[in-house]
Amino acid sequence: MTTQDGYEKVGASATKEDVKDAIKSQSAGLYPGAFCKVVEDVAGDPDYCSVIHADGAGTKSTIAYIHYKEYGDASVFRGIAQDSAIMNLDDMACVGATNDFVFSNTIGRNAHRVNKEILTNIIEGYQDVVDNLKEHGCRIIMAGGETADVGDLVETVIVDSTVFVRLPRKDVIDASNIKPGNVIVGLASFGKAVYEKSYNSGIGSNGFSRARHLLLKHEYAEKYPETFSATIPDELVFQGKYALDDLLPNGNGMTVGDALLSPTRTYLPVVDEVLKRHRRDISGIIHCSGGGLTKSLHFGRGLHYVKSDLFEAPPIFQALLDTGNISLQEACKVFNMGIRYEIYTTAKIAQSVIAIAKEYGIDAKVIGEVLPKRTERNSLTIKTRGEELTY
Repeated sequence: MTTQDGYEKVGASATKEDVKDAIKSQSAGLYPGAFCKVVEDVAGDPDYCSVIHADGAGTKSTIAYIHYKEYGDASVFRGIAQDSAIMNLDDMACVGATNDFVFSNTIGRNAHRVNKEILTNIIEGYQDVVDNLKEHGCRIIMAGGETADVGDLVETVIVDSTVFVRLPRKDVIDASNIKPGNVIVGLASFGKAVYEKSYNSGIGSNGFSRARHLLLKHEYAEKYPETFSATIPDELVFQGKYALDDLLPNGNGMTVGDALLSPTRTYLPVVDEVLKRHRRDISGIIHCSGGGLTKSLHFGRGLHYVKSDLFEAPPIFQALLDTGNISLQEACKVFNMGIRYEIYTTAKIAQSVIAIAKEYGIDAKVIGEVLPKRTERNSLTIKTRGEELTY
């Protein structure tokens, strides 16, 4: 089945229009066009502002759960903790926050299925992230958290986080400043950064309500009915051909499980260095999380985004496309397709941004440009794999 609404049919949304409608009456904060909501400083300093952000690992934790049940290795949940943390930190870096975060975690579990060993690995996984980032100059204070036994509501485990930071208003990166003439520097989601322990497939933490069902075989539905919603049509549940220990095609020795569970890469050290050198030349930063390569559509006005030189899709995304059950149009809307971070700047500064990323072992290049549009509503053209996709 090749559809444009496969993500919705498995109970998720790339655009979250219902959420946007629910919050439309709320204040958009001090910088309505910023990537994250920015509010008044909690300490009352008019020169500062605050960001309080919440996010999590989503349904990726169900894959870790299946992996644990199959192989007994609870350490995979350390990566889930990283997913939860980085989805917050990398969002907040988009508004210019790169240091002195205060971090809290929230775990909701079914205690009959998620035991002490799993909990320990999740909590220690959070500490791993803090310690690793500290080595690269990014300071985070752990402020505790909450573990709730909510088996009546949760079949396995939800791993979420909340992060707080203060920063000077003069340092805020406001994505409403993205403008015609900017070039788009794309940072690869795959490979091995200097602060990563192993090769990263690049999948991050988005689109797992789609990815796991597209790739993994139906046997898992029969063995672990707690890992999916009964509201999903049966033909869409674990409809793939792979076991977790099968080799990923062209995946350099990675298994499908390795690729799906690759911990979400952080770009925090890269952004920190970019902003130290070029903050005044950065118009906007976009984290290609929910919405994938179409995320930029929500920022700025009267813009036509053109992305015409993407990286070749990493093997995990090629495997998803090869199922024949997701179109390229939908894949670019759900997944990052190899580019999880976009920095909008001038052509003059772009090469320096690329060089900084490569200092950290992360591939980067100019993937497109921003053009003017006659109407306020933004548009996006993606040229890839011989197709021209419009959004």
